[in-house]
Amino acid sequence: TWNERFRTRDSKERNLKQALGEIDRMASALGLPDNVRETASVIYRRALDENLLPGRSIEGVSTSALYAAARQANVPRSLDEVARVCRVEKEEFKRAYRYIVKELNLAIEPADPTEYLPRFASELDASDETERKAAELIEVASEENLLSGKSPVGIAAASLYAGSLLTSEGLTQSEVGEVADISEVTIRNRYKDLLEAAGIMGPDAAVESAGA
Repeated sequence: TWNERFRTRDSKERNLKQALGEIDRMASALGLPDNVRETASVIYRRALDENLLPGRSIEGVSTSALYAAARQANVPRSLDEVARVCRVEKEEFKRAYRYIVKELNLAIEPADPTEYLPRFASELDASDETERKAAELIEVASEENLLSGKSPVGIAAASLYAGSLLTSEGLTQSEVGEVADISEVTIRNRYKDLLEAAGIMGPDAAVESAGA
């Protein structure tokens, strides 16, 4: 009936309003630009129009839409970063993300560690030279097929730490880990692999930074 159609439309509009509010709130907290918010809104509208919401929370799908939009715009945020600002458990939004990517056939390329470098370098106030060295280390490691199955966030952080050793800028594992939200152990495990792949140190050598 007309009343039922009206109620359905009204419900969808309330749903959309709540979701767009969530997307705006999280995008602000994550420092994401307007174009990412707009893309996330389009993704959410598509999910709503294609009836993908039943069985999933508005918060879970809106978080997934924003995470996907950031990946598409090459300004990704890590799962942990997103989990800190969203209102659902990380596992719930990961499930929702996999579902909407599959159902909406979203084109999402695997995350590239170099996409995290500008933001991390900026937050660390690292030099352009250190950032360039980090990108070069990632490129070599990629050519050697050393990145498969490894967290792009961990690789980005380790490359900046290693790059700072090469430029004598001397970032510490602690400060890099804090900015990237990963453990110092992860950085220690990864940076030596990166330097070794570039032929800068042997497998048993150790390069340490003062205060690391």
